[in-house]
Amino acid sequence: MAKPDKAAAVAEMTEQFASANAAVLTEYRGLTVKSLKEFRRSLGENATYAVTKNTLTKIAAKQAGIDGLDDQLHGPTAIAFIRGDVATVAKGIRDFAKANPLLVIKGGVMDGRVLDADAVKKLADLESREVLLAKLAGAMNGNLAKAVGLFAAPLSQAARVLAALEAQKQAGTTPATDAAPAAEADDAADAAE
Repeated sequence: MAKPDKAAAVAEMTEQFASANAAVLTEYRGLTVKSLKEFRRSLGENATYAVTKNTLTKIAAKQAGIDGLDDQLHGPTAIAFIRGDVATVAKGIRDFAKANPLLVIKGGVMDGRVLDADAVKKLADLESREVLLAKLAGAMNGNLAKAVGLFAAPLSQAARVLAALEAQKQAGTTPATDAAPAAEADDAADAAE
């Protein structure tokens, strides 16, 4: 590859590292072209998968501010650059690797952190972004409902007390009015003696 071509490839890969939500490095040795096409299709629109040269990948990763990929860059390497839901694409890669043992997950990068193969597989175990957001919204809604109940409790208690006092007043039996006739009767009995 001529130097201008290498420079362009490094620049493109640097931009992909910088703009992707995550990148997963794989070894594809032994997979057929048909299998690789099937794999690319299974990733969907959220990821691009390309075979790379290790030396150019090392340079691009360093330019993108990623250190620590050198250990994963040996042998034939292809990278899936993920834009979108990382968990969904990681599941697709993991599932394809289970069905096709020749695809080996080497590791990856997410948010500037280098991940080993186990960490990438753990990403695949996460639920999709939509499910996690729905769970978060449900938890927040539950906490808000508890807070509303907590703030409304003193007001509702005060309203019940006022309603009870109003009911007693309507019935003409308030604690003060019940005590007054008894006190007057006692005074009258004392005066009569």
